[in-house]
Amino acid sequence: MRKRLVQICGFLLTSLGWLFVLCSIAMDFWRISQIGGQGGSFIIRVAWYWSNLWKDCFTDSTAVTNCRDFPVLWSVTPYVQAVRGLLMCGLTLGFFGVVLCFLGMECTYIGGADKPKDKMLFAGAVFHFAAGVSDLAAYCLYINRVARRTFAAILPPGELRYDLGPPIFLGLVGCFFIFLGAVFYAVTVYRAILPESTVVYAYGGNTYAVPRSRGRTLYTGYYDTSRLYGSYPGSGRSSSSKISKISQTTPTKNSERDAFV
Repeated sequence: MRKRLVQICGFLLTSLGWLFVLCSIAMDFWRISQIGGQGGSFIIRVAWYWSNLWKDCFTDSTAVTNCRDFPVLWSVTPYVQAVRGLLMCGLTLGFFGVVLCFLGMECTYIGGADKPKDKMLFAGAVFHFAAGVSDLAAYCLYINRVARRTFAAILPPGELRYDLGPPIFLGLVGCFFIFLGAVFYAVTVYRAILPESTVVYAYGGNTYAVPRSRGRTLYTGYYDTSRLYGSYPGSGRSSSSKISKISQTTPTKNSERDAFV
């Protein structure tokens, strides 16, 4: 029951993070700059310059907005094009991750047996983690470009200092949700994917480790060492020494009987 709850929480977090990233692509005000609004004049005029991944816009104090769409694909600013590509790649990986995790969850009755479902869920967690890395790289690249212009000592004529808008923060929260959901998925299936090794005791107290396997191995399945040879504590006397002792005392009794006869 606890495993199912953790998987459901992971599914909700990753799906919500994927939606946050998707919404941030279509939102306005990725960067914004305000001009005017200073007191001391008879008429206070305010204007806003803002941009997203698809256009540059200007809004005056009368709420009239004029926009200029970005040109064709191969003539867009390189860093904007890189941000677009990284976000699209992250959304695609996240979509495959959502599908795989939905099929691999324990509460869904599709996807096959337990072992294939665990592997499917683990693969979905890997897809989500890769998608989160791609999305985070895109936001960090955009933040770096805006911060370099904002904190520059001297700007060229006509350049503006921009601030970060709400879509950036929404996308960063979405990346955090994606990473957290992927961790929840991995916690529920890592024991099934990587089981612990078992230790088998052999003659003389020597030990060796059986390779990791969820099924029954050839040795442990048909030859039960505890039933055939008993348990062998490390510090106590082994049964092989007992057998050797009996074999040593038995010929002595036979020799005494032969001498009496």
